[in-house]
Amino acid sequence: MKQLTETIRKELVQRIVRNLLDIQILRLIQSEPMWGYKIIQRVEKDFGVKIRHGALYPLLNKMENEGFLASHKESKGGRIRKTYEITEKGLELASIYDEVLTEQMQK
Repeated sequence: MKQLTETIRKELVQRIVRNLLDIQILRLIQSEPMWGYKIIQRVEKDFGVKIRHGALYPLLNKMENEGFLASHKESKGGRIRKTYEITEKGLELASIYDEVLTEQMQK
């Protein structure tokens, strides 16, 4: 029974992450600024969901264009990478998401 519960839990987490990937990315970046590859690693490690580069970067660009994220380029080990940070608008969206989720859980 415990095995079934864990399997169902894992499947639900993966479904939520896939359907609300933008929110989950905001929440990860809220904890610390991140670059694309680190986001991919954290999503896989924390939620068991694999994200392709071809799916992540257009989403990050969209979120930046919409004002939820800001980025800056930095040099690390001779390579330039784009690091993303959450904006005030992104913090507001993440906060509203938490409020709505809490409200729905109380119904």
